Amino acid sequence: MSRYVPDVLSHRWVIISPQRTSRPTDSSNKKKKFVCPLCPGNEKMTPAEVLRYGGDEPNKQGWQVRVFPNKYPITDFHEVIAYTPDHKKDIEELSLKHVELIFKAYKERYNFYKNKGRVLIFCNHGEHSGASLTHPHSQLVVIPSQINLDTLSREPLNNIVDDNKYFNVYCPEFSQWPYEVWIAPKAAGKVFGEITDFEITDLALVFQTILRKIRKIYEKIKISNNPFGYNYYIYPNENWYIRLIPRLIHRAGFELGTGLSVNIVDPMTAASELREIEERMEKIMTKLKNKMSSHHV
Repeated sequence: MSRYVPDVLSHRWVIISPQRTSRPTDSSNKKKKFVCPLCPGNEKMTPAEVLRYGGDEPNKQGWQVRVFPNKYPITDFHEVIAYTPDHKKDIEELSLKHVELIFKAYKERYNFYKNKGRVLIFCNHGEHSGASLTHPHSQLVVIPSQINLDTLSREPLNNIVDDNKYFNVYCPEFSQWPYEVWIAPKAAGKVFGEITDFEITDLALVFQTILRKIRKIYEKIKISNNPFGYNYYIYPNENWYIRLIPRLIHRAGFELGTGLSVNIVDPMTAASELREIEERMEKIMTKLKNKMSSHHV
């Protein structure tokens, strides 16, 4: 079991969770071939699922999205959301309909736990971003309501990258990481569990689109030698948003010692570069359409 330990001076908390050291990793036990517990056919390696989309028989193959309790929990309620049976395809490579299923799973599990505490949904993509398994997945934890969280409230809207009917995509002035992006609903005062099916469709589109743009930025600038990695989380309270943090740099002694963040890319510049990718893609698509039209004449 985990323990919550408060710091009486800073009013911050630490979770003592020694069971996390037993987590399997892709790189552990190199003498034996690693068997991924999230891949189809290995359903018996995980606790019994609590939600699945696709397939008729529980805890068997045929699923598209699968949710089950984490065997090595941080908190009393901790779940794993496996995006897809495909070990290598992540959100930016899946079909839009499949991404919608992921967000529907988020909504269903959020609402299942909403009366038990703060429900935080988060993703670690890449080993240097905290992921122990390569297979695309995210996690859900429930944190007691009395625990003080350092999670940021929604930042003011500026440096807009994209928008659609229901959502704004932007780089806040307060961005702590290079190319940090927030996705916020245009409707205020709601929690994530209130999202509608129409909003999920719009959210899946802008989320997948911005991930692809950030990956293009990463491939272009190559700040880091690490594979492309990122974290994101869904704010657990009212006025929810998704905060997407590309892990292009490491935090070092200055940041750890002062609590201050050093962002080496101006958020205004980041937003401009992300918009330019969209504009270039639109020009390419226009040229292709014009060429195809001319061939048919």
